[in-house]
Amino acid sequence: MKILKLHIILIAICFLNTTGLYAADFTKVEDLKGYWHFKIGDNMIWAESYYDHSDWDEVYVPEQWEDEGFHGYDGYAWYRKEFELSSRYIPNSLFLSLGLIDDVAEIFLNGNKIGSSGVFPPNYQTAYNAKVWIPIPEGSIKAGRNVIAVRVYDSEQGGGIYSGDVALYAEKNPLELEVNLAGDWKFKTGDDRDRRNVNYKDSNWDYIKVPGFWENQGYELYDGFAWYRKTFVFNKNLNIKDFIVVLGKIDDIDEVFLNGKMIGSTGDMIMVPLTNVLSDEYRIIRGYHISREDLNPGENVIAVRVYDGWRDGGIYEGPVGIATLQNYIEYRTRSEKKIKSFFEKLFED
Repeated sequence: MKILKLHIILIAICFLNTTGLYAADFTKVEDLKGYWHFKIGDNMIWAESYYDHSDWDEVYVPEQWEDEGFHGYDGYAWYRKEFELSSRYIPNSLFLSLGLIDDVAEIFLNGNKIGSSGVFPPNYQTAYNAKVWIPIPEGSIKAGRNVIAVRVYDSEQGGGIYSGDVALYAEKNPLELEVNLAGDWKFKTGDDRDRRNVNYKDSNWDYIKVPGFWENQGYELYDGFAWYRKTFVFNKNLNIKDFIVVLGKIDDIDEVFLNGKMIGSTGDMIMVPLTNVLSDEYRIIRGYHISREDLNPGENVIAVRVYDGWRDGGIYEGPVGIATLQNYIEYRTRSEKKIKSFFEKLFED
């Protein structure tokens, strides 16, 4: 029995360290498994919430579309699903799980793009084995009727939303943010220290979703340096001095600049790539202290320099934003209590 319990503990440690997520953190508020409206072809108007899909076929999700009457079809297709959301879940931190999608997908909620997986032709890159877990941006979902639309491209063999958990989740006891920075960030591979500067020209950079591994967004197999940049406005009239810039988990190490000033780092940039492959900094939630004086009354620019040694890379898991110091301390305390309680139960006779 003791040996079995030890194995369970080791498995639990691996799970908590590599995912940072466990069932106790989330409540399923809407099970989206079942029949979805489905149509082969490609038309961006199908992303709109007002579009009438009543004459579309229906297929079961999750399942390969080949097993739902579209055997041998490769190419573009769309899924659409309507659901009703209770007002008690607004404005909770909500997440959309779509399991595994073969090969490439763009996900829209009420007409707004909220996520992607893989890269569409002509620069095609599959993400058939990447779990699609999307933080829903503030203001993208509402009480009452909502519409999810998923644009899919399948290159060969099986296609579609084919496996895994398909549901809407609410985070329990989320971190309360004064500014939510999840969503679109400017992104560029390579390294240039000038990229930290407020006036650096990033107009030709790509956009990437944060949080999310960059491998699932067009940079498959890329290892090395990359930079993220985001412009935001902080106009809160708060009588609070201390804040925390929260950047979730980053794979592998980082340096963070606010308005050109370095505010924190995790890992040793000097020693890359020698020590990075075996490092465990990717497991650490980033939280960097700033004062009210560090924030401009108008626009602010945050720049994040990242080095990824191998496999997945980037700002991959939330929360991402600016919190008061007090809210951040309370959030970390809750998280630590959950982990402590989890392991205490494992040791119970």
